[in-house]
Amino acid sequence: MKTKKLINEGAAAVDEMLAGILAAHPRHLRALEGSPRSIVAKHGPRPGKVGMVIGGGSGHEPSFLGFVGKGLADAAAIGNVFASPPPDPIIECAKAVDGGVGVLFLYGNYAGDVMNFDMAAEMVAMDDVEVRTVVTTDDIASAPPEQKERRRGVAGNVFVFKAAGAACDMMYGFDEVERVARWANERTFTMGVALSPPAPCRRPGNPISNSGPMKWRSAWAFTASRALRAAR
Repeated sequence: MKTKKLINEGAAAVDEMLAGILAAHPRHLRALEGSPRSIVAKHGPRPGKVGMVIGGGSGHEPSFLGFVGKGLADAAAIGNVFASPPPDPIIECAKAVDGGVGVLFLYGNYAGDVMNFDMAAEMVAMDDVEVRTVVTTDDIASAPPEQKERRRGVAGNVFVFKAAGAACDMMYGFDEVERVARWANERTFTMGVALSPPAPCRRPGNPISNSGPMKWRSAWAFTASRALRAAR
């Protein structure tokens, strides 16, 4: 099987991709003025809500901008192809989604992401915004159990993002949101596919797969509630 991509210019591929996504989904997403690599959910951030920022390199969509929206992440910082976003768009994302109770950084365990998100967290903290970090480590193929802190974050990201995003959307406190994210991460193991998510996988054709976004939201809200109860 052959796959073709239409690319006008390699250096502009990421920015053109973002422009296309924003043009296709203007009701749900926006780019920050002056920071086009900072993509924010139009109906996500609000006062009193824990803000959630994800991010990483381009080239493996829908990660990460595809997981931005109400009940998911509030914002995503977008890097070049297979490259971590620099601190600046991460900082702008955090400022845009801060509802006054703190911001959670959630991303995969890659050296560039860890370095740049940590730098951004330090800079945001200088403006008296509390930032906490949960690094996803679901890839069991990348390190043995005794070194699980070195495992990468891959396909299991979506389960952790969604459980934590639902907790944020239901206005859980910062401690509770962090517990949900860590609980989901500890129980999501993948090797290219999700093997043990915090809620049962659903195959295409199952009722929940065809029940529309509101039913999906309810299902993931239930997942977050289950995660919080277990985390306690």
